[in-house]
Amino acid sequence: MSTALNPSHAPVMHDEVIAGLEIKPKGRYVDGTYGRGGHARSILAELDEDGRLIVMDRDPQAIADARETFGSDDRVTIIHEDYANLRECIAGLDLLEQIDGILLDIGVSSPQLDDADRGFSFQHNGPLDMRMNPQQGESAAAWLQRADEAEIARVLWEYGEERHSRRIARKLVEIRATRAIDDTATLASIISSLMPRPKNNKHPATRSFQAIRIHINQELEQISRVLETVLDILKIGGRLLVISFHSLEDRIVKRFIKAHSTPPKIPRGLPLRDSEINTVLRLRPSGKAIKAGAEEISINPRARSAVLRIAERAA
Repeated sequence: MSTALNPSHAPVMHDEVIAGLEIKPKGRYVDGTYGRGGHARSILAELDEDGRLIVMDRDPQAIADARETFGSDDRVTIIHEDYANLRECIAGLDLLEQIDGILLDIGVSSPQLDDADRGFSFQHNGPLDMRMNPQQGESAAAWLQRADEAEIARVLWEYGEERHSRRIARKLVEIRATRAIDDTATLASIISSLMPRPKNNKHPATRSFQAIRIHINQELEQISRVLETVLDILKIGGRLLVISFHSLEDRIVKRFIKAHSTPPKIPRGLPLRDSEINTVLRLRPSGKAIKAGAEEISINPRARSAVLRIAERAA
């Protein structure tokens, strides 16, 4: 089986991720957001016959790709599940506190954006779905048809930071009374008609599409749920790597890492050295967020908004 990267779906910050994991040949690793396997291939290439890779994704198309690519490799376990349920999956494998590294590449993947039938993008018209697992939950079209004006406005503001959220929500409710808003071109056109001329090349519907996608897939809740469990999954010295593409996502990750890597306040005068004050996580490599370099951004503009944070379980 080839472990070469697929150029059409090159993973974001590939080199930084592989370096940050510090992969041990006999280690156990989790790729919680398989996508099309770019990171997974490179992790597996570093493992020997005793190493183990667990790949997860909630997207059935991603899982189909994983089974086709890695289904015959005994080192790989493939799980069709949301990464929010990672602890239960790892417990089922009897590997709690035995994982050397967890990678989460959060958000919509390039294959999902490129497939018009998934409804994530306004670049090509398609059904307004936006579900990462089309077999579960409510589509974006169904939600827009039933949600009241206040709920739509709240989602656009909270998850998209859309300044015109109330105006857009009011118009969507008005239009849906006479015709369905069930494809991406219709939604994008309605939003664009309400917006002032953009000062940059950003499409007027970008923030709204992002907000609706985050809401439909409960993305922020998913991140919070998985972070609450990673300390049960990682072994001492195991690493957590999270790539996020949105400030709300990164804020959740940053706060979690800070909360578990900041030493407790010690009353003045207690005879304790700094080395005796333990934290659950250590920041790696320097504690600062890692961003894609200029060369990668020139090849893959999506990497421009990517932020990688790395922490290591210390206790």
